[in-house]
Amino acid sequence: MSANTPRATANVRKKRGKVIAAVVIVAAIVLIVVHLFNAKPAKMGNPPQVVSTGAATLGSMPEILNELGTVSPIATVTVLPQLSGYLTEVGYQEGQDVKKGQFLAQIDPRQYEISKEQAEAQLAKDQASLDLARADLARYTQLHEQKSIAEQTYVDQKFTVEQDEAAVKADKANIAQFELDLAYCHITAPVDGRVGLRLVDPGNYVTQSSSPGIVVITTMKPTTVQFTVPQNSLGQVLQRFNSGAKLAVTVYNSDNTKQLATGALYAISNQMATSTGTVTLRATFPNDDEALYPNEFVNVRLLVDTLQQAVLVPTPAVQTGAPGNYVYLVNADDTVSVHKVTPGPSDGKNTVILSGLSAGQVVVTDGMDRLSDGAKIKMAQAKSADAEGAPASASSAADTPRKGGKRNHAASTSQS
Repeated sequence: MSANTPRATANVRKKRGKVIAAVVIVAAIVLIVVHLFNAKPAKMGNPPQVVSTGAATLGSMPEILNELGTVSPIATVTVLPQLSGYLTEVGYQEGQDVKKGQFLAQIDPRQYEISKEQAEAQLAKDQASLDLARADLARYTQLHEQKSIAEQTYVDQKFTVEQDEAAVKADKANIAQFELDLAYCHITAPVDGRVGLRLVDPGNYVTQSSSPGIVVITTMKPTTVQFTVPQNSLGQVLQRFNSGAKLAVTVYNSDNTKQLATGALYAISNQMATSTGTVTLRATFPNDDEALYPNEFVNVRLLVDTLQQAVLVPTPAVQTGAPGNYVYLVNADDTVSVHKVTPGPSDGKNTVILSGLSAGQVVVTDGMDRLSDGAKIKMAQAKSADAEGAPASASSAADTPRKGGKRNHAASTSQS
């Protein structure tokens, strides 16, 4: 019996250890369950959204139409020969600026000089016949008064004089025609401008109005720019143009990176293109530096009018969605409300609010991704519509909506 006592004692200790371990595990489980059940639930409220704000201000806003235009010279003239002959001389250099009346080319004039001499000889002959007929008529007139010749002889002589007078007139007309031909042989510039590349070389035989002509002359300065405006904008343009206002037009290069010239609108087409619903306008430019090149594509900005004392807000504040055009209006209790507005012209930085907002009211300009009507906000800074991006303090931003927030809220309530 004494031999089994140590073994029995070991078994008892082993069982006791297992029991203690089980009790510890159960106690730990119970503590965890109790902690989970007794833990206070976490608050699930959304924190205020940090936003940037801007105050609506009064200012001026230009109403500008941005259109695509083409440089259209005042005159582009293709100089064509008016008669046939060999081209003996060219008096210009390619790309040269010429004045009206300046010599350009010469056609061999010898044939037309000979024709003129023949016409002058015929005139001398017919003039002599006319002088003889008039002398005979003077003698016949005296005899007719004395009843010494027949009436028919006197009348026939009057007709002879008239025929000779007509022949002389025809001869003079022929001479004038040959003089004109000789003038046409000496080709001159019909307008001021710049000549293009040579189209025909000396030694070639040219014919009347033969294509492609002698040369093309394009007026470089002044010049015009032709562009179109949509029919919805035409009414305002016509109203201002017909009132005598000088509408300024600014031209930029094709990628809008450089201003090329400034001018004024001077003509509006009398018809609208039915296929596009647009009407063509033309503006004139001095183009002294020749920055505008014929047929060049340019971007046109037409200043139609300038709104004075308009309500301006930063352009990012104006949103478009299911309510239409709206802004997030900052209320006095640091919440926002969706406020419908009617936007007007914009210069990219600021936008005119035609209705729905007044100067002094504050709107959200940035951080609107998760905003909704009635959401709480925390203002990071406030920027007025005419500020150049200088940040305002949080306290001043908080003070501004409290002054106008109640009025804004009341206005939105009345509108709804």
